Amino acid sequence: MNKDVRIEHDLLGEREVPGEAYYGVHTLRAKENFQISGTTVSAYPELVIALASVKQAAAEANAELGLLPSTLCDAIVAACREIRDGTLHDQFVVDLIQGGAGTSTNMNANEVICNRALELMGHRRGEYEYLHPNEHVNMAQSTNDVYPTAIRIATCYAIDRLLKAMEYLRAAFAAKAVEFGHLLKIGRTQLQDAVPMTLGQEFSTYEVMLGEDIARLTEASALIMEINLGATAIGTGITAHPEYAERALKALVKITGLELSTAPNLIEATQDCGAFVQLSGVLKRIAVKLSKTCNDLRLLSSGPRSGFGEINLPPMQAGSSIMPGKVNPVIPEVVNQIAFEVFGNDLTVTFAAEGGQLQLNAFEPIIACALFRSFKHLTSGCMTLADRCIKGITANPDRLRESIERSIGLVTALNPIIGYQAATSVAAEAYASGTNVRDVVLQRKLMTEEELEEALRHEVLTQPRAYGKGRHAS
Repeated sequence: MNKDVRIEHDLLGEREVPGEAYYGVHTLRAKENFQISGTTVSAYPELVIALASVKQAAAEANAELGLLPSTLCDAIVAACREIRDGTLHDQFVVDLIQGGAGTSTNMNANEVICNRALELMGHRRGEYEYLHPNEHVNMAQSTNDVYPTAIRIATCYAIDRLLKAMEYLRAAFAAKAVEFGHLLKIGRTQLQDAVPMTLGQEFSTYEVMLGEDIARLTEASALIMEINLGATAIGTGITAHPEYAERALKALVKITGLELSTAPNLIEATQDCGAFVQLSGVLKRIAVKLSKTCNDLRLLSSGPRSGFGEINLPPMQAGSSIMPGKVNPVIPEVVNQIAFEVFGNDLTVTFAAEGGQLQLNAFEPIIACALFRSFKHLTSGCMTLADRCIKGITANPDRLRESIERSIGLVTALNPIIGYQAATSVAAEAYASGTNVRDVVLQRKLMTEEELEEALRHEVLTQPRAYGKGRHAS
């Protein structure tokens, strides 16, 4: 026999498996069948770690129940710990997008863990008479409870990383809100001049929006903590000991450090993907608001001379192969594109969740793929936006001051004093003559210079104020 291969068999017959591989025949067939995305399970280490965590918890529970000999349990647990520490991840070679409701991923995990455990026991890979991937590593389990449980655990890790990245970005906006707190500018609605505000107030809204989304993502994570481990094939728990689910949960909580719980109805939990739909919706919400924020940054920095030009984004690279000196807002642009991808991923999750039939949803692999990509790219996007854009933004005080002085919208602040009708007339004359509101008001003697200065003070223009009886009402 060729030493570079070993012979393994399944229900379809015998196959040569690479001798150095820790995976086996089931993984080999899946690797050949699903050459789809080029992205394997190993691309998401949190999923590999989650799979090893589930297998370790199952082995410990079965050993406690006297169903799995301690020598086999110890070997399985040792192999799982190595995988959780980062080894053998390259052996998880199945494409993330696959048919079979995740069976190929589960088989991949069973075989890698089994063959490493065999080595630890002093045997060769493939000597399954001593320890078997399905009979022992997969004892009391089905893909239909292992795979969704692993996805949920991996998602919990992804949520934690995204929350940290969002908080990092929120802090960057908060710092800019303080830095720009004294700079008065004109606010805009429908891209038309509105009323004054500070640049700090403008940046504080981005901080607040992120804070709100952090809270929504934290809320959504609670549903992901509910698992169906112990359900086995369809939720009835067939082939599992009556105490298995409880013991496996206890072990899994200890291994992962997560506040997991067993779903009250395992049949329902095995077929329902509603938690993934809700979580994906929250990711879409985050993406929508990040994209809107980046739209604002691009607009506020547009120009630099023919646009708004109120802020300067840090120059990151040359903007054109033909126009010398041009610099583009490439960081906000890449975050916009991440958002567009997340919108599409959310639609994928929606269709996949709806596509389930009867006691199982066969499309959880594409749900996992869509969610993990959204998490990974949003996390990277938040960090990139903070470090390579927000922290380096500077303001253009002269441009801000000019927009205030020339704005017709400034007349709104005089409404309570001179009345809407007079204010409208002032605005029309200022616009037609190309002058400013201040000069028109003084020329018409609608207010004294002292009264006008008081009405247009920084503090008056940017926050609520109680007005007395207006001159126009007397």
